[in-house]
Amino acid sequence: MTIFENIRHVNKYGNEYWSARELAKTLEYAQWRRFNDVIKRAKDACKNSKNSVSEHFADIGKMVSIGSKTERKISDVALSRYACYLVVQNADPTKELFSLGNLNSSLKSFIAITVLIDIPPYASGLHCNF
Repeated sequence: MTIFENIRHVNKYGNEYWSARELAKTLEYAQWRRFNDVIKRAKDACKNSKNSVSEHFADIGKMVSIGSKTERKISDVALSRYACYLVVQNADPTKELFSLGNLNSSLKSFIAITVLIDIPPYASGLHCNF
């Protein structure tokens, strides 16, 4: 199982997705605002490839505990497999995970699955069913 499959989710409609916040941690981003810049570049790449950004990137909220039985809503983005691929392609290549080669083998497996499942890779988006 790749690092990407470890953080994969399936919604109530059977569609797979990845949480951008979980992917940020996996890719060793400590600050959401920095990772949000990566997401913006990935959205631009999606648009430039003539794909619908809304089919692959869905803004979602998530409740997190802030102590004393109190929660607050934080922003997150549900990513399709294709969006996840674009995010990784636009991430900082100087991160240790990239240099260890771990990400390269995981990414190759992830891309192979994307090609096998979603021919073309953008064919199966999120369809905004959350």
